[in-house]
Amino acid sequence: MSTLTQNDIEIATRAADNFTRLYYSTYDSPTRVDDIPNFYRANSALTWNGQPFEGIEGVRELMGGIPTTKHEVQSFDCHPIPGSQPPSLLVTVSGIVTHGKGPAGNPANTPRHAVDGHPRVFSQTFILAPDPNAPPTKSGEVAKYYITADALRFVG
Repeated sequence: MSTLTQNDIEIATRAADNFTRLYYSTYDSPTRVDDIPNFYRANSALTWNGQPFEGIEGVRELMGGIPTTKHEVQSFDCHPIPGSQPPSLLVTVSGIVTHGKGPAGNPANTPRHAVDGHPRVFSQTFILAPDPNAPPTKSGEVAKYYITADALRFVG
């Protein structure tokens, strides 16, 4: 097993920061059904609140079946996984997501645990792998990654 250097950790943290911002702004965009699947590959696995989806088509199916979103990322952490150069990344994200138009856009009788409308605390964990098809990066530049595994869970 190879050891991680301080440079690996710094590059991984920058990659995770870039990924997190890009992923959630894309997720919240009107074109997400077409754009979010680009973060995944045919062999990617996604679990959304215990429901499994597989590959690009599975992600597209999920995106088409849930209301619009607004994410507020409150924190993220990144851990490089030794073994490849650049290393794969374990990224954990927590925050709040509101589906649909928010509480004001729902009828008064909308159940509190309905996906549509109420802000929900979420935790999401990604395993990102270096993309072998991405153009080579210059030394110190953030590597290009894709999602190999993704698990989202509402926690509130």
